[in-house]
Amino acid sequence: MSSIAVQTYVPAAKAKPKKAIQGEKLRGYDKVARIPIKVIPTVEAKKKPDWIRVKLSSPAEVARIKAKLREQKLYTVCEEAACPNLAQCFSDGTATFMIMGDICTRRCPFCDVGHGRPNELDKDEPRHTAETILGLKLKYAVITSVDRDDLKDGGAAHFVEVLNESRALSPNCLIEILVPDFRGRMDIALDLLTETAPDVFNHNIETVPRLYKAFRPGSDYQHSLDLLKIYKERRPDIATKCGFMVGLGETEEEIYALLDDLKAHDVDMITVGQYLQPSKNHAPVDRYVHPDEFERYMEYGKKLGFFNIWAGPMVRSSYFADRQFYGEDCPAPIRSQKALIAEGKLGC
Repeated sequence: MSSIAVQTYVPAAKAKPKKAIQGEKLRGYDKVARIPIKVIPTVEAKKKPDWIRVKLSSPAEVARIKAKLREQKLYTVCEEAACPNLAQCFSDGTATFMIMGDICTRRCPFCDVGHGRPNELDKDEPRHTAETILGLKLKYAVITSVDRDDLKDGGAAHFVEVLNESRALSPNCLIEILVPDFRGRMDIALDLLTETAPDVFNHNIETVPRLYKAFRPGSDYQHSLDLLKIYKERRPDIATKCGFMVGLGETEEEIYALLDDLKAHDVDMITVGQYLQPSKNHAPVDRYVHPDEFERYMEYGKKLGFFNIWAGPMVRSSYFADRQFYGEDCPAPIRSQKALIAEGKLGC
């Protein structure tokens, strides 16, 4: 079960959380204090197992990509959400662009993106994104965004502008969009994104339905499933994709049921990764899922008939997205020889 407690925690030095001011990010306690199920700050985090590892990377290449992004005043979800794969992906020449600013209108306690009242959309952002894709010579780009509940179309028209500008400058670059749920705005958003379609339509469902109130306040499990299915019905030629986390308090049986739901809603590609707590003020890690369990999820997904399913401790929704699109197998987690010997998977 989830280890998030249903109670209010108020730090002694801060009687009330800050109010949202346009353009100002709220993080930590100020971000999550008003959600239905309150987060009790972690005193001592669980020790990470040996399989929570990232590959060494090139600092020079990371610095080059960051410099290019700052030059164009762009954000990446890699940086804003403190993704552990940032260095590896940047070194591989890939990045997931985060459009519509760096302030989200939702307060999900697992996410490190700041909450608040966003600024107006940057009209130059689609062009700057396209120029950066061209400048980095990308062959596959992932475009995601913060939730923008303040916009009448949830930001769908802005996605369309980014798609059009990017394809004008880089016609051979495949584009995957990782969209918010467009709750209350689904029809208008899907009308726009059906007419101007990406190469992959991705939406993260994040967790099992039982944990939605705790981890996705403002979202709805069935709505997310419907978003994916309706888009597939409208554009059967476009691949659909969905990702979620484990280690939040779900059971293995709930994960199999979630995979059943995603298959029933015609999703093509799946990503399953370990939840990692961004800070002690975020939702705690309930458990670190063993690589063998991830293997079971992949085997189950293959039996269900997904085009591709990637499941592993360090897998994220845009992790080597191009490789998954082309049908490659999920990279194996990096393990220490000592741990593998201890588990009887290597000889002494």
